[in-house]
Amino acid sequence: MVTDVKQLTKTERPIFPFTAIIGQEEMKLALILNVIDPRIGGVMIMGDRGTGKSTTIRAVADLLPEIRVVAGDPFNSSPDDFELMSEAVKTAILNHEEVPVGYRKVPMIDLPLGATEDRVCGTIDIEKALTEGVKAFEPGLLAKANRGILYVDEVNLLDDHLVDILLDSAASGWNTVEREGISIKHPARFVLVGSGNPEEGELRPQLLDRFGMHAEIRTVRDPELRVQVVEQRSNFDQDPEACLRENAEKQKALKERIMMAQNLVPSVTLDYEARIKISQVCGQLYVDGLRGDIVTNRAAKAYAAYESRTEVTTADIEAVITLCLRHRLRKDPLESIDSGDKVQKVFEEIFK
Repeated sequence: MVTDVKQLTKTERPIFPFTAIIGQEEMKLALILNVIDPRIGGVMIMGDRGTGKSTTIRAVADLLPEIRVVAGDPFNSSPDDFELMSEAVKTAILNHEEVPVGYRKVPMIDLPLGATEDRVCGTIDIEKALTEGVKAFEPGLLAKANRGILYVDEVNLLDDHLVDILLDSAASGWNTVEREGISIKHPARFVLVGSGNPEEGELRPQLLDRFGMHAEIRTVRDPELRVQVVEQRSNFDQDPEACLRENAEKQKALKERIMMAQNLVPSVTLDYEARIKISQVCGQLYVDGLRGDIVTNRAAKAYAAYESRTEVTTADIEAVITLCLRHRLRKDPLESIDSGDKVQKVFEEIFK
């Protein structure tokens, strides 16, 4: 039995509005599409320092509608979807017990660079399990990020083993912790967002390939646009409430558009001929594996839903294919053409 309770506490700290962010359209689109369909597989954002990566990611999390959760549950369990429930909540609902329900903001979890595996995955109290016969589990960051966004700044400096764990959980939607023969499993379905500065090193290709999309951002060079960015930020710092009021209508409209797209995306279709052409592009670019094909299909459907359509067009595919494939190309140090330009060139040859 499910019982609604009072709305959960909101954060008081104002967050820069997503609709007030000027430029960086590629990054904003990649984040929105992953929010519409988390199965796309997350976003890797590479770019210069001070280009608003963290600000944009926090802004998109703040933009999203509140989610319905089981009150007091450490995994943000859904009271309706068994795939998003902890074992305790699932058992309670199957036994027709009363389950209190509340609402909370979509969680936005920062993963610090120095985090240990236990901090990320959670820990099992072996002594308590052996002496009292109960599975005493201390949830980690993956539990807190369930149904939300997990953000790793400077992911290219994170230990490869931890990146592997994050990507496995993001792909499967579950986290399993095993210690001394004791195993605990909980839902961990989140949008994984990594960011970094290419000057500090790249991720290994095997790990980079597992991010659904790859957005590149650069420092704004146009002086007038730079002035607009600075003024917008200064206005927010001086009077956050005024800035939020000024963008309230745009924020509301974008939130409604994202919610409509989330509901529409399961019914979006991509015809066979378009799927063949997407795979042709991947084949001609020598993209290893099938992840590029799958992600491009999903992203194109999410983009069509975002545009309020139920059938994917060539324009939808063109809007997302570079984001989905640029990081999957084999790098030739002697080749001068940019990977994004290369994707676009092959797309035009096959689709047009």
